Amino acid sequence: MNQIELNQSNFDISFQNATGKIPYNMINDYMFRAVLQKNNHVLRGLICSLLHLEEQEVISVDITNPIILGKALEDKEFRLDINVLLNDNTYINLEMQITNKLNWQNRSISYLCRSFDQLHHGQNYSEAKAVIHIGFLDYTLFPDHPEFYATYKLMNVKNQHIYSDNLTLSMVDLTQINLATDEDRSYHIDQWAALFKAKTWEEIKMLAEKNEYLNEASKTMFQLSADEQIKKRCRDREEYYQDLRAYEKAIAEKDVIISNITSENERLRAEIETLKKQTK
Repeated sequence: MNQIELNQSNFDISFQNATGKIPYNMINDYMFRAVLQKNNHVLRGLICSLLHLEEQEVISVDITNPIILGKALEDKEFRLDINVLLNDNTYINLEMQITNKLNWQNRSISYLCRSFDQLHHGQNYSEAKAVIHIGFLDYTLFPDHPEFYATYKLMNVKNQHIYSDNLTLSMVDLTQINLATDEDRSYHIDQWAALFKAKTWEEIKMLAEKNEYLNEASKTMFQLSADEQIKKRCRDREEYYQDLRAYEKAIAEKDVIISNITSENERLRAEIETLKKQTK
């Protein structure tokens, strides 16, 4: 056994022996970005599942906005979405979103249109590449219409005829895995969601047995979890979202206080008007 084989064997043994809580799973947007950027085969597998493609249909998958993994992010609000060019004819934007900022509809549409507007001056509109935006949300966007994997297109509202296949919005609700359809399960989208949400190495290893892509994603996550710089960047993101949630909570509490004060003011005005009428 040569040194490379020995190192791989030791790594496999370490992975199989891993137990307990995962430091940062793929709900953390930095770990999500790191795993998919580090392992192109995993990225291919995820895209095949989401777009219902066979592996042989994928000629190339290139990340067009790579980052230096482990390097500190200068801006805490730095977007960690992944821009992908598939087969040189389709732009795909992947984003992990764990907090509900109440603006996802407009935000996702903005990302979609921005990605579509890639033509240079003088290019023919027929050369425009199709664009797909896929958001992984750790909350339910439409509580009255919960769905695990939803896809939206431009279409005629009367007869549902598709206006264009060049703009597609999809969302995976990571809190609604139980609503996965038979089609979702046949393409293993529910398993990917479970992998992202897994909290222990025991869960990860059970999922890794299901197919090669999940196995590679699990091992890549295990490898990155041993990198101190990667863990620091994941921790930075976690702290950023903790601060964001605290800020949003404070804003919500302030709104409640203002609403209560407004209601009390209206009640007092009504009482004053009643007293005025009684004294006339």
